[in-house]
Amino acid sequence: MEWYEVFRGIEGEVPAAVVEEEKAERAGLLGRLRRNLGKASGALRGALTTIVLGAAGEDVWEQVEEALIAADVGVDATLEIVDRLEVRAASRGLRTQEDLIAELATAVADELRVDDPDARRIDVTAHPAIILVVGVNGTGKTTTIGKLAWRLTQMGRRPLMVAADTFRAAAAEQLTEWAGRVGCDIVRQASGGDPAAVVYDGLAAAASRGADVVIIDTAGRLHTQVNLMKELEKVRRVIERQVPGAPHETLLVLDATTGQNGLRQAHEFQRAVQVSGVVLTKLDGTAKGGIVVAIHKDLGIPVKLIGVGEQLDDLRPFDPDEFTRALFAVDG
Repeated sequence: MEWYEVFRGIEGEVPAAVVEEEKAERAGLLGRLRRNLGKASGALRGALTTIVLGAAGEDVWEQVEEALIAADVGVDATLEIVDRLEVRAASRGLRTQEDLIAELATAVADELRVDDPDARRIDVTAHPAIILVVGVNGTGKTTTIGKLAWRLTQMGRRPLMVAADTFRAAAAEQLTEWAGRVGCDIVRQASGGDPAAVVYDGLAAAASRGADVVIIDTAGRLHTQVNLMKELEKVRRVIERQVPGAPHETLLVLDATTGQNGLRQAHEFQRAVQVSGVVLTKLDGTAKGGIVVAIHKDLGIPVKLIGVGEQLDDLRPFDPDEFTRALFAVDG
């Protein structure tokens, strides 16, 4: 999926030069994604290439299960994937370890697909479209917002950032730096203020300034911090009252290196603010890239974007086929 296809509501409005640039960028994307996922790919392929295909059938499948679970795919998803792999192997045969890896990559991609093609897109059809960004400390929320705003400006949209993280002293400053870098407006208040009040002011400013998309940063909070989670619920209520039907997207930013703990965080955020999609960051820093599959299976929430590096264009739309080919280092 290209970036100009990610944002639902701007079809046909993206500058032609941006479309052509995206197509050119895509040509080298798989190789770059493979490099960025090298740590996860190396660990997974290393485990799979030790499997002896001539062994008893059940022993082979048990070893595949162990490799997937070690990669943080999760038990439920692993069992489904291996069942699918067994069916494919029965009809096609597995002569070499590369056959096994290629068929497994296909089975994982099948697991990651969604029925609704719009499910992985980011809805910006409303004017303004409101995107609420949530997550725990250190996941990369502020960086994600900056990169998302940059992409929107590339697509010809006018984003407005709202610095509703008034808890962390440097948060508003960091977001202000991103706003300057991207070239978009920002609404902020002094540290220690009421986040809901900042959001109220931000939405009012968006209406008066003609912003197309409002991206709201929130304080990083642990899912176990009850008071802060209630504060987040209050922020959402303010948004709902001020803009009926909003937020149009609630994106949960998860750090891939936290593995299964990220799933526990996600369940609590989903309960508090009705998450519509996941942004999975720091995939370049983990050996357990299978966490993407676990999130998809356990949460029923689509992974919409992945972060695979520090550069502006290292925030990428999530594509199941591209991701699995890179994760398993297979051609296709």
